Amino acid sequence: MASSDGVRDLFAPPRVLAADGGEPGELLLRSAEELGEYPVTVVHSLREWAGIAPEHPLISERARGDWRTVSYGRAVAAADAIGQALLDRDLGPGRPLLVLSGNGVDHLLVTLGAMMAGIPVAPVSVAYSLQSRDHARIRDIAGLIGPGAVFAADAAAFEAALDALPGIPAVVSAGHRDEAEQLSVLMNTNPGEAVRTAFANLSPDGTAKILFTSGSTGAPKGVLNTHRMLAANQRMIRQAWPFLGWERPVIVDWLPWSHTFGGNHNLNMMISSGGTLYVDAGRPVPALFGQTIRNLTDVPPTIYFNVPAGYAQLVPALEADPEFAARFFSRLRLVFNAAAALPAALRDRLAAVAEHTVGRQIPVTGSWGATETAPAVTSAHFPFTDARCIGVPLPGAEVKLVPADGDACEIRVRGPMVTPGYFGRPDLTAAAFDADGFYRTGDAVALADPADLSAGLVFRGRIAEDFKLASGTFVRVGAVRTRLLSVIPVLSDAVLAGENRDYVSALGWLNAAEARRLLGGEPAADGELIVHGELHKLLARALAEHNGAAGSAARVERLVVLASPASLDAGEITDKGYINQRRVLARRAGLVDMLYADPVPAGVVAAERTS
Repeated sequence: MASSDGVRDLFAPPRVLAADGGEPGELLLRSAEELGEYPVTVVHSLREWAGIAPEHPLISERARGDWRTVSYGRAVAAADAIGQALLDRDLGPGRPLLVLSGNGVDHLLVTLGAMMAGIPVAPVSVAYSLQSRDHARIRDIAGLIGPGAVFAADAAAFEAALDALPGIPAVVSAGHRDEAEQLSVLMNTNPGEAVRTAFANLSPDGTAKILFTSGSTGAPKGVLNTHRMLAANQRMIRQAWPFLGWERPVIVDWLPWSHTFGGNHNLNMMISSGGTLYVDAGRPVPALFGQTIRNLTDVPPTIYFNVPAGYAQLVPALEADPEFAARFFSRLRLVFNAAAALPAALRDRLAAVAEHTVGRQIPVTGSWGATETAPAVTSAHFPFTDARCIGVPLPGAEVKLVPADGDACEIRVRGPMVTPGYFGRPDLTAAAFDADGFYRTGDAVALADPADLSAGLVFRGRIAEDFKLASGTFVRVGAVRTRLLSVIPVLSDAVLAGENRDYVSALGWLNAAEARRLLGGEPAADGELIVHGELHKLLARALAEHNGAAGSAARVERLVVLASPASLDAGEITDKGYINQRRVLARRAGLVDMLYADPVPAGVVAAERTS
């Protein structure tokens, strides 16, 4: 029987074991459920599903308005051919395949082909190709890994990026480029003994992917993702989400495959569970979100994945269009949020529109992990109310909590889903692990309820983002930011300033959909800031509300609303929507100084004073 909260019929119950970590204050946590068996690689799962139902759709993307779909059987056949062709061109474990273009059918087929043949795949952010002027990061990545070939779906769109990689053989699937091969040629290759032998020799410890962290300075780090990491992590997730064993999921997803959330968590979930992924060319920004609505109307998902910026666009659209809401919720089992905590107010509105539309709430869940952990380490597979909850350790994951500054702990991780290190950087690899072999994540967490370990952990932010005020008061940026965005839904995101200052201030971005709903229109920009009398009155009152229930470390006294969006090319934001706090503050130092000027400058919102 389904439970009233819609959770217990979907998820395994949380069971957590604890032990002393060895050093004062340390705590070890793990699931009481042992990790079950898992295949050598996720492409072994692909072959198994192709044998069960070869015509079942694996992936689909829009092409000239219609959906281009590839089945499991066709995907395996194409992957075998591409894998043979790549081996014929001398790619192998030491000569990876570099992928420049974004999510799509052809991107998936070349990825599967390389993985079938034991060739590591290195997908990089599309922004490095299409938004960069000097393409320095692409050249740095190519110089680090020495790719045997580079793939780009569209020769014309990626012309400048391909020009930046002279001497590396190129494969394209659309358009023409001198000396570049067409993907269709590779797909027409007859699979031979080489690819069969390579597949038979695949090892759990072989490198499946090299994923690059989205650091704001210097060359990106190449995180080694082994076949064991990817296959084990999917088994871990399925043990927490047992419904994946009896229902083939359908998702409509935009999250980039150059990141672990989209490329490992979501894509591999479809492959491992026999599901179908519909590629969403939309993004959680006003100019592109209409495409997302169109796609979700065409294909109602059974699971929906997004980041808070995406839900900030989705919820107003659901509230405004009952027909769209009915379609979206028609077969939805759960909503998954990642990258940052989903503000409580937004979560409440999502629950309300679901209740109004289908007569029940849709479970909202989340997880926590990193590029280095393939990615899921913890999962909130139980009801929770704190927006910062990241759940309990998944089966097979060992978590060590190490006391950090303030009232939280650094979370460290060990298990089969953890990377062996960074490509070509033994120095970084050595520094990333402690003496017990736990990966140092740099993230801060705390027990949701010290008396009940099954209540899980709450995320307290990046340790590197936290700071102290001039008074010595410690500010947990992640916790303050989450509450601020919940109290002020007209903001889509924010960063906090205040290190060595007398109080905390914030720089924020406007949620255009919320602004139109609350103000009857979208305020216009004046230079670097959005200056609008009614908006500023609303924000001043909201800051006062936030501060009324906050301690000294969580009060936000001033705020500016930025007219220019966070820059992906400058490293202020990743292409999955996660804000780089330190980078924003550094690039906008003049505006930070403005927040602390006296008297209060025009354009700066000061918290309304209450008597």
